[in-house]
Amino acid sequence: MKKVVIFDLDGTLVDSIGSIASACNEALLKNGLKERSINEYKYFAGDGALELVKRAVYASGDTSYEKLESVYNIYKDIFVKDCTRDVVLFENINNLLSELKNKGIKLAVLSNKPHERTLDVVDKIFGKNIFDIVIGYKDEETKKPNPYGALLIAKQFNVEPKDCIYVGDTDTDMQTGINAGMYTVGVTWGFRDKQELINNNASIIIDNPIDLLNYFT
Repeated sequence: MKKVVIFDLDGTLVDSIGSIASACNEALLKNGLKERSINEYKYFAGDGALELVKRAVYASGDTSYEKLESVYNIYKDIFVKDCTRDVVLFENINNLLSELKNKGIKLAVLSNKPHERTLDVVDKIFGKNIFDIVIGYKDEETKKPNPYGALLIAKQFNVEPKDCIYVGDTDTDMQTGINAGMYTVGVTWGFRDKQELINNNASIIIDNPIDLLNYFT
């Protein structure tokens, strides 16, 4: 039986796309750029805050990124002040986490959201007693899909990568799990579609958080 479950955060545990879109659109407007749609943000997200803002700025017509720094700084400031605005849990996530904890499974979060904001969101949404390890983005060299963070979590739990499940909703997540040598679960309730998960070789794909419990019977 697997001993550890590592979760992506945005699009896997929490539905934060409204929060991301609202903050980035505010930053774009303050720089004279056009707002982007919710659906666009589903594809802008996943590779860190800076990459998200770069994609939004480019889509809004600033192809030379003249306003990138200003938009990025405003975006970051918004989340420093209120990292959980418009952020909601996906249905059945709490039930899943409770059941896994009851089974003695170790739980972790690995996100490309900046580390301090990752800690803030997890603490405010879940409290301090659910996840054993929480790691967010710290530098480009170790950003997902680099397996560094996933392997670090396995090492800290003193388990082999093959004893871990990595759960996420994007191509980046599937590549992270595969690069780390972990069993990789794609979820369909997040930001991307099922075909992306298939194309990126998810070990399995689930449509409801509770379905993950089938692998711990």
